[in-house]
Amino acid sequence: MLIFLFLIGGISLMSMDRKEKRKILEDLLPREVRGWEAKGKDDLFDPQTIFDYIDGAGEVYRSYNFTLLLARRYSKENQPDIVADVFEMSSSRDAFGVFTHDLEGEDAGVGRGSTYKGGLLSFWKDRFFISLYAEEETEETKEALFSLAKKVASSIRSEGETPDIVALLPQEDLVEKSVHYFHNHLILNYHFYVSDENILLLDQETEAALGTYREKNEKSHLLVVRYLEEEKASQAFKSFIDAYMPDAEEVGLVQTEDMKWTAAQVKRDFVIIVFNAPSVPFARDIVGKVVDKIE
Repeated sequence: MLIFLFLIGGISLMSMDRKEKRKILEDLLPREVRGWEAKGKDDLFDPQTIFDYIDGAGEVYRSYNFTLLLARRYSKENQPDIVADVFEMSSSRDAFGVFTHDLEGEDAGVGRGSTYKGGLLSFWKDRFFISLYAEEETEETKEALFSLAKKVASSIRSEGETPDIVALLPQEDLVEKSVHYFHNHLILNYHFYVSDENILLLDQETEAALGTYREKNEKSHLLVVRYLEEEKASQAFKSFIDAYMPDAEEVGLVQTEDMKWTAAQVKRDFVIIVFNAPSVPFARDIVGKVVDKIE
């Protein structure tokens, strides 16, 4: 597994102490935007204390290996408060991943990817995920949120890269804003339920990409998982086959109760699965396209 060393001004983030990292996050946020001024002291949270700030959703950010969260509140007289949450993730891959957890909303045109809906503007850039929200949506708060987002994005000098596993998903028939990147089975089940048990042996060291495809009026879901080793991929494939399609007449292919098809294949350190395929030819074709891309 690659170990990423991020450099800012020649200093490795892995060698920085908490005070230095806090300063980096603070510097990404302006003190004032369109009359809204920073109020009080910024709050700082780590993976152990995040539940003091975000209760139910804290586990989502932990699943994407976030390291620090800085929260700042902005106030303006006779206007709703605006809250800025700046997450430093362990890599740009995880910043992209946590952004893909919720893709509802319009494109805000900020950073590497962004959404805006109902007073909440989120985007990712480099190893940072930014969440900006107004306690009440007004025309003024919307303008302030977009202005704040642009200022924060311009303060992040590096762009970051999307995970290369995402490129394995075929583009044809792929539903817009349906791609999710993650590590563990809890996030998989959030987007597409597979099993209560971790039958694919997913953990924080696996990488997974999930996309939704539309064939006429039928929706199917394509999952691609990369493991650290080929042996682990083979074990996961067998575990999935044994649990999900034990009575299949052909290894890696089964028709489910809803008359849809599930097809699975292992290649090297990858497991590729399509769920709810409308036909056998469609299932084999889409899995085959991924297999062909794996060198």
